[in-house]
Amino acid sequence: MEKKAVRAAYGEALVKLGEKNDRVVVLDADLASATMTGTFKKAFPERFYDCGIAEANMVDMAAGISTMGLIPFCSTFAVFAGRSYDQIRNGVCYPKFNVKFGFSHAGITLGEDGGSHQAIEDIALMRVLPNMTVLVPSDANECYQCVEAAAQIEGPVYIRTSRLATPVYDPRPFTVGKGTVIRDGKDCAIFTCGIMLEHVLEAAELLAARGIDTAIVSFHTLKPFDEELARAYTARCGKVFTVEEHSIIGGLGDTVASAIIGNGVKHFEKIGINDIFGQSGKPADLLAEYGLTGQQIADRIAGAF
Repeated sequence: MEKKAVRAAYGEALVKLGEKNDRVVVLDADLASATMTGTFKKAFPERFYDCGIAEANMVDMAAGISTMGLIPFCSTFAVFAGRSYDQIRNGVCYPKFNVKFGFSHAGITLGEDGGSHQAIEDIALMRVLPNMTVLVPSDANECYQCVEAAAQIEGPVYIRTSRLATPVYDPRPFTVGKGTVIRDGKDCAIFTCGIMLEHVLEAAELLAARGIDTAIVSFHTLKPFDEELARAYTARCGKVFTVEEHSIIGGLGDTVASAIIGNGVKHFEKIGINDIFGQSGKPADLLAEYGLTGQQIADRIAGAF
């Protein structure tokens, strides 16, 4: 299966969007070669702004640019975006300016850069902000769709991208605010987001070998969230597990929990980063360290039966 980093798809998607819409401009905080916005810079140098290592200034620039009828996309590492949280909150979300944030290298699969660079709290921070739409693509094709959709939304949008090359799946129907049923099942449901889809699919196959019929629902949009779909599969399966490359506090797990409470759930578990920082290591080793491989997910779910 073809593999491509979601961050690479983000850069390609910006170029395609820029070709169709001359209102699109891109700002980066001195990381264009890593966030992959350098592809846009090469294609449209007059519409690209390198803001240097000054994330807060970048966000304020984008806020101002948005008032001129342009559509700015801001990019840096997800962890460095924390330096500009005040500007994102008060300078963009509060006035509901039309600024898009494509923050990369999220999650522990960033790898050897270690816990200081691995953003595992970004979804929680963005999801809590009024007016913010939160998109977490599971692969390159979904990232293309997220970027296209972000440009159509009037208001702030966060797109979470990752460094690790991961499988590219066939394009699926895409609507902001709607989840995607990847696999039907009746014994339990796994709700996931982002690049954990690869490992959840492996877990479902391992569970099938144990006689456990597992449904998989992938949520590319965490805000607004598809509560109707989450509730439907909760009612159908009874046992629900969330799997995410993010802290179990404030991410997909808590989003699902607030949606399905009182909806007949018999068993609920959040699988993710357990209120600790990441550490340096190979992505595969880190996934194993935090219990996020397909085998580990399957073993944990099987323990509930």
